[in-house]
Amino acid sequence: MYTFKGKTAVVTGAASGIGEAIALELSSLGAFVIVSDLSAQGCDRVVTRVTDLGGKAAAQPADVADPAAMHALVSFAENQTGALHFAVNNAGIGDSSGPVGACPIDTWNKVIAINLNGVFYGMHAQIPAMERAGGGAIVNMGSILSTVGFANSAAYVAAKHGLVGLTKTAALEYSRKGIRINAVGPGFIHTPLLSANLDQDQLDGLADLHPIGRIGTVEEVAGLTCFLLSDRASFITGSYHPVDGGYTAH
Repeated sequence: MYTFKGKTAVVTGAASGIGEAIALELSSLGAFVIVSDLSAQGCDRVVTRVTDLGGKAAAQPADVADPAAMHALVSFAENQTGALHFAVNNAGIGDSSGPVGACPIDTWNKVIAINLNGVFYGMHAQIPAMERAGGGAIVNMGSILSTVGFANSAAYVAAKHGLVGLTKTAALEYSRKGIRINAVGPGFIHTPLLSANLDQDQLDGLADLHPIGRIGTVEEVAGLTCFLLSDRASFITGSYHPVDGGYTAH
């Protein structure tokens, strides 16, 4: 086991799904969690869950596509507890915009702004704060599509591939300063968004794409993420870690 007692973590996209599960696990291990998302109501709901379970958290809604908002989020974290030690850049949106030649330009720009630029803006604010704190760790939420293609999702695939390159580059730059940076690549995961948009036959079809024979859970992604943030992963940086039931092993 490991503990995050006395540490502060920021989690973006934390109002539901994977981000919520990460916020809950971090808090259960002792971290003070800054819960961030576009939805203020969603942030407040997760903070209430954390505190009802005996943890500590505060809500700070923010748009990851706004660099000023990312710097304000980090300032909020430092003002709350005095330092920022961990960050999970989890916020993202999906993309089913059609083939490359027909992808709307505004869709491309929106997906890149949130799924790639948002991670850069997050680290742009988080890394200096971690330097002030004497070190830290970051996990950027990639995807199985960080390493393979997927028809009709060009912007999403491009952003998630770019996220891995950005992660590796930042890790090289800050390893000697005590900041570890890794990426996680979930397969298809049971989230409210997935369940709301797919019927049971479609969910079964997705499950069949994973050699393990099922869709993953948010808790499985949270477990890997928290391990990578912990001191148990002290020799791991600049790497990409699938949690995908064997999807990318084909």
